[in-house]
Amino acid sequence: MKVGIDLGGSHIGIGIVDNKGNIVEKFEKRLLIKDKKEIKNIIENYINEIISKLNDKYEITNIGIAVPGTVYENKIEKCVNLKLKNYDIVSKLKEKIKYPIKMANDCKCAALAENRYGVLKNYNRAIFLTIGTGIGGAVIIENKLLDAGKYPGCEFGHMVIKKDGLLCKCGKKGCFEKYASMKTFKDKIRKIFNLDEKTNGKQILELIKKNKENENINKIIDEYIENLCIGISNLVNIFEPEIIGIGGSFIYFSDILLEKLRNQIVKKPYLFNKRELLNIKPAKLGNDAGIIGSTLLE
Repeated sequence: MKVGIDLGGSHIGIGIVDNKGNIVEKFEKRLLIKDKKEIKNIIENYINEIISKLNDKYEITNIGIAVPGTVYENKIEKCVNLKLKNYDIVSKLKEKIKYPIKMANDCKCAALAENRYGVLKNYNRAIFLTIGTGIGGAVIIENKLLDAGKYPGCEFGHMVIKKDGLLCKCGKKGCFEKYASMKTFKDKIRKIFNLDEKTNGKQILELIKKNKENENINKIIDEYIENLCIGISNLVNIFEPEIIGIGGSFIYFSDILLEKLRNQIVKKPYLFNKRELLNIKPAKLGNDAGIIGSTLLE
């Protein structure tokens, strides 16, 4: 059995994964404390606690960790959501855990899982996007992640789609994720109804479905799809993938967004090589993809 760990901006998910990619047992914990030192302590202590419990129950062979941000040589170089920089979590965990540990960016882990067990299976060239709070990316060619070296690349959310546009957390202006993340989309819908951050995605989706004729909502959807088309068409022009998989919270809105995206991206004047159809599909493994994919790291 393998242990997969998914470190999110607000939670830790830990799962025992069998050799067929099934999660046989899962544990989750919310991360509410934002102090850097306390976050580190919570992460390390919680992981050690769960591994100790699992060690008596399963024959564990290795551990994988999926994290948001930049990873190099099993270190977190930069993780904005968890306020971590140059964090050698693997060395810390190895002080108490005897198993081999591998770590990679969470979107890349999710892409590996979708390639082995999900929507990207049976394709030679694939792009995977996680569209949620931000936008993460991965490219898989012949069942392997595209590796750009120390800085593993595929930071699709930070390609500029608008000159001198909105300021991004990364310090640049006009980044793709400032216009096409689900956070951006949901915040604009909340604004129409004067709602606060406590209004979750499910409630927002219900509001959209109940107000199909609302011109302001439809305008936001059209603008959002336009920005998605710009960003995704750039990726298609560069990589010419056989399939584009989309994960993250986007999948919960796919019934109102995905068909529009498919239709519009081939109609807009952005694709270098024109076509009548573009193969874009929602991810299959949902929030478990990071856990499963982390156990596939080599």
